Amino acid sequence: MAGTAAIVGTDPLTLADLLRVANAPGFDRWQEQVRRTGGCSDPIHLEGMTTTRDAKSGQVLYSYSTQGEPGGRLRVACGNRRASRCPSCAWTYAGDTFHLIRAGLTGDVAKGTPVTVRTHPKVFATLTAPSFGPVHNRPTKGVCRCGTDHPEDSPLLGTALNPATYDYAGAVLWNNHAGDLWRRFTIYLRREVAARAGLSQKAAAEVCRVSFGKVAEFQKRGAVHFHAIVRLDGPDGPVTAPPGWASVALLTDAIQAAAARATVPLPPSGDHPARTLAWGTQVDVRPIGAGSANEDLSEEAVAAYVAKYATKAAETTGTIDRRIGELGELDKLTDLPDHARHLIEACYALDDAYPDRMLWRWAHMLGFRGHFSTKSRAYSTTLGALRQVRADYRARQERRERGLPDPDDAPEGSTLTLAHWTYAGHGHTPGESWLAATIARDIQTGRTTAREARAELEDLDHLDAVEGWA
Repeated sequence: MAGTAAIVGTDPLTLADLLRVANAPGFDRWQEQVRRTGGCSDPIHLEGMTTTRDAKSGQVLYSYSTQGEPGGRLRVACGNRRASRCPSCAWTYAGDTFHLIRAGLTGDVAKGTPVTVRTHPKVFATLTAPSFGPVHNRPTKGVCRCGTDHPEDSPLLGTALNPATYDYAGAVLWNNHAGDLWRRFTIYLRREVAARAGLSQKAAAEVCRVSFGKVAEFQKRGAVHFHAIVRLDGPDGPVTAPPGWASVALLTDAIQAAAARATVPLPPSGDHPARTLAWGTQVDVRPIGAGSANEDLSEEAVAAYVAKYATKAAETTGTIDRRIGELGELDKLTDLPDHARHLIEACYALDDAYPDRMLWRWAHMLGFRGHFSTKSRAYSTTLGALRQVRADYRARQERRERGLPDPDDAPEGSTLTLAHWTYAGHGHTPGESWLAATIARDIQTGRTTAREARAELEDLDHLDAVEGWA
């Protein structure tokens, strides 16, 4: 248990519950469960049992029941990617995203991507939303339009200079269709690559493939933009070399052209006029890696940047990280910034006019309903594959601890496992939450220290630019 100094400032109710938990029977086992979840802040509680028998003799090789656990429950990690909901699980998710993105940049044979992919033309592209009205900002030269030199942490940054004229409806509709706009962008990108190669789209696809991995990020004004690694491969993805005409310059030009062409027409609905949704004029494309003039844009730095935003969502703009049931709930959210409130209210006002877009259902996301982290099929490995590797590793550890045969060594069908599990709740009491957060910090500190020591041994001189995960 943490020292007394760390408990100073803890509220009396939490402190009382913390002492209750620490003195309860099975506290050591409770700590072990929480450590196995990585210090998850909202673990899933399960009740049940599992029995492994020899398929021929029926002999019980292993038996487990939650009846012997603290509270009669087994706690497993929630797996939530949002750092605002569970920092521990989000940290694991960010680590998986880092390895997925980096594998597509530098290659990783263990993850099915050859190291030769590092020589393929690739860029880091940022596509933004258009303007919906002037907002408070920090220009590189001069001061904000309001005449103020805002500090970096000013709550006014990103909010409308004139809320009465700001296009809140356009902002949430754009967020809501951002995924469709990205899909059309990728279609045009393949066409633009083919055109610059002097080939038909079919002929280009036979020798070249466009691969990407991207993440969505909310700007302070509440508009989504996308960061993407875009790469040119051979026809079978990273395992094949791209054609000779494929270059960073060609890819950069094609991205700029595709972004300018991609639009999503929105027909009129009720009192709402027709719109044409498009990307903003700020489309930034930069080369990545050794061939880049920008030395700061290394493969590891890009992977770390993308991974960082994979665990964030609209709550970074001041909104909430859960669905809003009734409009009346907004009145209870006293800390909600006015700009975010106006965007949420716009989702409510537009919901009936665009019933298929489920704007109110996604009002807490300011209308955005897409996946925050996506990739093309051939970019690299998958998050599911990375999770499976981790699950298999833990399963092998448990089999060794239980004295069970390894499935790779035992004949197929030699054992039979019967299991029954039921959901029994989730979360922690206040004292448990305090202890779980402490455990999570200890785990992360230990992993960070081990990673830095390993990096030092490997003489990675670019360590300071990397925000990787163990």
